[in-house]
Amino acid sequence: MSAPTPESTESSDRARSSLEAVRTEIAKAVVGQDPAVTGLVVALLCRGHVLLEGVPGVAKTLLVRALAASLELDTKRVQFTPDLMPSDVTGSLVYDARTAEFSFQPGPVFTNLLLADEINRTPPKTQSSLLEAMEERQVTVDGTPRRLPDPFLVAATQNPVEYEGTYPLPEAQLDRFLLKLTVPLPSREDEINVLSRHAEGFNPHDLHAAGVRPVTDPAGLETARAAVAKTAVSDEVVGYVVDICRATRESPSLTLGVSPRGATALLSTARAWAWLTGRDYVIPDDVKALALPTLRHRIQLRPEAEMEGVTSDSVITAILAHVPVPR
Repeated sequence: MSAPTPESTESSDRARSSLEAVRTEIAKAVVGQDPAVTGLVVALLCRGHVLLEGVPGVAKTLLVRALAASLELDTKRVQFTPDLMPSDVTGSLVYDARTAEFSFQPGPVFTNLLLADEINRTPPKTQSSLLEAMEERQVTVDGTPRRLPDPFLVAATQNPVEYEGTYPLPEAQLDRFLLKLTVPLPSREDEINVLSRHAEGFNPHDLHAAGVRPVTDPAGLETARAAVAKTAVSDEVVGYVVDICRATRESPSLTLGVSPRGATALLSTARAWAWLTGRDYVIPDDVKALALPTLRHRIQLRPEAEMEGVTSDSVITAILAHVPVPR
């Protein structure tokens, strides 16, 4: 790998600073939730999609809207409901009586940042309408493929699956999400901060009034992605990623381990995290830092393990503790 030039280093530093500023802008609207904010930035760098899970009222939707407001990107929102049809997401052919022809009416998926709100409130048929968009970055209607804009990111929110009126996402769709981020209830201090902001007049529906401003654009994001792609990965770190993923396939607590797609995802997120922290090479700690959000939705627990209180996170944490770390 050739040594970076001073110009490329300076460009990379500017791109990193702009993405750090994105986190600052989001903090003007969302209190706490730093891991979720970081996860969204990592997903942008990796061209991946994000699944945000948490109980209602923990600012999942506000978090995504604040991200969109801090970027010069087009954004649309779809509220997923039990009666939502696939064409309501992808678009459909509409008959024009004046020309006696059918024309394509694009759906909300034709945007840069799609907020799929409460995605598990709709049946699997409509959930699957996003599969092609998320993987191929295109939508096929009436046999004609139509490219989606670039960048394109799906930020989906969901309520915990045990809540009434939810449909678990199919494994194939879960695997299309780069990260699954949990959005917990705030601490007492953070909740006091939230209420204080509202008492002072904060309106979550008016992010401009809250001071959230665009701090980067698609060109800046592309520069950051190019810098991440140049982040060096040693053979030892690649082997470490593979060993972690293979260990999930041998775990007695799991019926489904991490696929090679999941291993590729973990390597990508570790590179993005390494670059965000100011390094041009990946270390094992980068892999550990992103293992939980990258892998937790790609494994499936055995029923008996669930009954014993085992969770996906506890299985991955145990594997990280036992897989030898390269020196």
